[in-house]
Amino acid sequence: MGFRVIKTAAATLLSILLAAAAGIPSAQSAGLLAILGVETTRKRSLRTITARFSASLVGLLCGVVLFYLLGFHYWVLGLYVLFGFPLIVKSGFKEGIVTSSVVVFRVFGQAELSLHVLLQQIELLIIGLGSAGLVNLIYMPQGGSKLAGIRKEVDNQFSVIFRQMARTLRDPSLVWDGKELIAANDAIQRGITAASREMENHVIHPDEAWNVYFYMRKEQLESIQNMMQLLSQVYSQLPHGEMVAELFDQLSGDVLAEEYTGRTEKLLDQLEQEFQEMELPGTREEFEVRSAILQLCRELALYLKIAKRHKVPVEVKPARRSLRLYGHE
Repeated sequence: MGFRVIKTAAATLLSILLAAAAGIPSAQSAGLLAILGVETTRKRSLRTITARFSASLVGLLCGVVLFYLLGFHYWVLGLYVLFGFPLIVKSGFKEGIVTSSVVVFRVFGQAELSLHVLLQQIELLIIGLGSAGLVNLIYMPQGGSKLAGIRKEVDNQFSVIFRQMARTLRDPSLVWDGKELIAANDAIQRGITAASREMENHVIHPDEAWNVYFYMRKEQLESIQNMMQLLSQVYSQLPHGEMVAELFDQLSGDVLAEEYTGRTEKLLDQLEQEFQEMELPGTREEFEVRSAILQLCRELALYLKIAKRHKVPVEVKPARRSLRLYGHE
């Protein structure tokens, strides 16, 4: 049973009890409105409730005009759908079409146009949607532990990828299916979705740390894919490949660290200086492979630059877990 189901049940029961206590006929309609108002995040809940309440007022106005001019006939309900729905959509409240239909159909069911009946519908809206909003605002599950788990999954996948790249540089004949790339991409997408949901649960001061982290990893994954293309061009074993493999071995450990260590960056700078002091390639094959390795190093420098650019301290709050740093490598 999902937590949203539990919230929906609580909001439904609360709204029906309040509507019954207020003496509103067919109090169960308040429960239906509460069901429509429960959302997965606080911000989305506020937007949805506002849209549904506004749409209901527009629909109620349209229905009252039609019932006043044409009377309470079933075919008038068809006219309401024909003219009321487009009016609600044009007003920018399309999320509230169903909610507006509930209150308009209730007016039709009572077959009476009076201030008392109209006020009852507004009370019903306030109770039903208000109960949903209250339940949403009181508690939303914190996603910090889930996000931390996804983060660990992404970091582990990156670590495996770098180890495999080091192995391929040492042995170009090695066959690697690259399944970790797909797994890392899936985890990053799940992380982005969960991070966005977590931000929407904080109405006043949303924490963007998780969003920044997963978008950073997404950008870095694109860099890794470019590295893979360059790695495929290293078709023979050279001492240069062994030297770069040591960089990826170092990076496979640094990617799991809690902060940007800078170790791989320093090793890369030293390696590029050594490359400049080496003799030029003697054969076309050596030239092609060394060229691919050099471009691989430059793409690696870009990867590290992305991590370093997002190395921003994040305040750790006791009520929930937060990222210590955006960057790692």
